[in-house]
Amino acid sequence: MRWDAQRLDLVEPETLPGLPTVAGLLRSLQVPEFPGLTLHEVRAKSALNKVPDNSSMPFAYTVNTFRGCSHSCVYCFARKTHEWLELDAGSDFDNQIVVKTNVAEVLRREVSRASWKREHVALGTNTDPYQRAEGRYRLMPAVIDALARSGTPFSILTKGTLLTRDLPLLAAAGRDVPIGLGVSLAIWDDDLHRSLEPGAPTPRARLELVRRIADAGLPCGVFLAPVLPGLTDQRDHLERAIAAVADAGATGVTVLPLHLRPGAREWFTTWLSREHPRLVGRYRSLYGRGAYVPAEYRDWLSARVAPILAAHGLDRHTGGAARGIDGGLPGDESASFPHGSLPDRGAVCVPPAVPEQLALC
Repeated sequence: MRWDAQRLDLVEPETLPGLPTVAGLLRSLQVPEFPGLTLHEVRAKSALNKVPDNSSMPFAYTVNTFRGCSHSCVYCFARKTHEWLELDAGSDFDNQIVVKTNVAEVLRREVSRASWKREHVALGTNTDPYQRAEGRYRLMPAVIDALARSGTPFSILTKGTLLTRDLPLLAAAGRDVPIGLGVSLAIWDDDLHRSLEPGAPTPRARLELVRRIADAGLPCGVFLAPVLPGLTDQRDHLERAIAAVADAGATGVTVLPLHLRPGAREWFTTWLSREHPRLVGRYRSLYGRGAYVPAEYRDWLSARVAPILAAHGLDRHTGGAARGIDGGLPGDESASFPHGSLPDRGAVCVPPAVPEQLALC
């Protein structure tokens, strides 16, 4: 059992019946504010995850405050990782959420060591640190504080509008260490959003998140992702999306097509067969050779997106990236990151005062 890495040899009586006996699991509970979710509280022995040396990712370490994600995005590339916990990549990934209750305490200890080199730490690379459970556990304020106090540059990628709660903390952190903030959004049709991302904030709410980050004087790169062939790759859809993101104040945009890794592939294919059976043949052709679309589609999408990015001042010279469409979200070895989503070690931001009302969200 892979949860042994969080070993405490303790299972409390409150643990819900019918679940596997897991060393390291403190308790499992269901709470009225999150109907349908089961929260598994664990105490982690480590917080920092070392990225393999041969990875092309632009960060050396990651921190995951949760495992599983209540955003329930059908296409999420991280679904397969839930199987490491002997849970399934489908409904369990959406509804069985592992909470590392002591993650900030452990992180503070790790980044205080004399051997710590203050390398870039990324959050949100596996599951979202600002998913719904963060509202209950409030793990991120202490995580942000631990990184900032230790002089560690960090980045956060999220779909969660709960990040607005922490804008004052992030503004303060940005005065001391380089930080990067990224927001992921791509679907503007409300019905498609509800079908594909049923637990995530609406795209318009995420657009407002971009605006509020920008208003706080902080960088914000947007991942326009995933672009879904035949569903969201129409020119008018892309034009509306990029125009809205530019108007909200994004510092950069990267446009990325859907990729389908094992775990997400099966879950998404089932959804596609049920909701858009006319597209099954096209997706079988596009993804028949693996997780990524073929070069022909990438080139076609690049040619479509590049002039739109340029028209809004978001081409590669100002932080946007049509070239990024040969990759995917963090977790993909060829991912391209928009300007603002990674910490700039050459400068520390000095944001203006953050409006007091942001702390009340």
